[in-house]
Amino acid sequence: MNAPHALSDYAHLVQPDRVHSAIYTDPAIFEQEMTRIFHRAWLCVGHEAELPNPGDFRATTLGRQPVIMVRGEDGQVRVFMNRCRHRGMTVCETETGNARFFTCWYHGWVYRNTGPLQDVPGPAGYGADFHKEDFGLTLVPRQASYRGFVFASLAPTGSTLAEHLGPAAKYLDIYMDASPVGDIDVTAGVHRTRYRGNWKFVGMDGYHPHYTHRSVLDAWRRRSGGNMADTHHGDPFADESGNLTRDLGNGHVLLDFLPGRMGNLDRYLATLRKLPQGEDYIQAMHTAYGEQRGNELLAWAGDPHVGIYPNLQLIGVQIRLVRPISVDETEVLMFPGLLKGVPASVNSLRLRQHESFYGPSGAGSPDDAELFERNQEGLQASVEPWLYLARGLNRERVEPDGTRVGLVGDETTQRGQLRGWAKLMAEA
Repeated sequence: MNAPHALSDYAHLVQPDRVHSAIYTDPAIFEQEMTRIFHRAWLCVGHEAELPNPGDFRATTLGRQPVIMVRGEDGQVRVFMNRCRHRGMTVCETETGNARFFTCWYHGWVYRNTGPLQDVPGPAGYGADFHKEDFGLTLVPRQASYRGFVFASLAPTGSTLAEHLGPAAKYLDIYMDASPVGDIDVTAGVHRTRYRGNWKFVGMDGYHPHYTHRSVLDAWRRRSGGNMADTHHGDPFADESGNLTRDLGNGHVLLDFLPGRMGNLDRYLATLRKLPQGEDYIQAMHTAYGEQRGNELLAWAGDPHVGIYPNLQLIGVQIRLVRPISVDETEVLMFPGLLKGVPASVNSLRLRQHESFYGPSGAGSPDDAELFERNQEGLQASVEPWLYLARGLNRERVEPDGTRVGLVGDETTQRGQLRGWAKLMAEA
């Protein structure tokens, strides 16, 4: 296949069975991603449960633009641009904390945590047409929430959050409804990974674990009772496992482990019953959702393994946020979500599972970061720039709702993410 006529022809960079490697290596394309995706699309800022108390805040970015997610003294969660209305300095200098006011340390303008400008030093220096109520912190152009997940868009118009999420919304429900009261606690902290590679490498790949994480799979096979093991020799990533990949549209994709987990439900419930008050958790789920739905949610274990394009993934117990730094540098934030209304032993198990795979000394996440860096290095060899992503294309099926479905090791997820990328990049 010939190379694109021009790298600005983004639609031509993504073919049904392959992708041009320039989308991972070209700085000019990255700049357009910032403009067309991260400064326009719906991005997940975080979860309201990170801010349990009035005044709690977290400073972050939408693309390159600094913002503050804060629970105001009135209890409402808002997302403000982290920028003084006077000279433009950031007014929130720490990543997390609690504050009634945000102060610009350049000239002392003070803002309430609900946004209004509270105080200006030397107000007599301004004329009669200066009104403090005109100079509060600037809200992001659009903000919306679903099940406590806070999304924001820097574009004043566009699709609604409901339209953006589409069929993927129900997988946010699965994450939340692992709690019998449908709520979570996101105050345990955060694990960070920063790697020298492109942001589009992160997550939703069921093809690599047999090679990258072989020692982890071997350990799963030797133990019994974990919910990731399935009935096919304890290998949830085997084509014969019954597990699936799903392209949900708009770039949202899923590694669907439910078939294998339901086949392993009795062993998993037996493991939960060995925990202190584990039986209480099972009964609480049955009471809250009914036995059939309760068992399904227990099998999911709050792990939909879903990617909400472009920057949110719910994997294991974590809320994962992807932050592009440059074309070849990415930061990933991983917030463990603990369940409300459950015994402490259940949350302890969730944390230990998170640490064992995703922590700094975990068995999985550090390997992924290493391979992403090697991937970026290899992509510098551009004599043949096309990457082949056809695994499972010949057996992929389309369901009535438009969802594309493949086997767990198929590249349905990669193709789905790239279709979402091409769609957003085509919107001028």
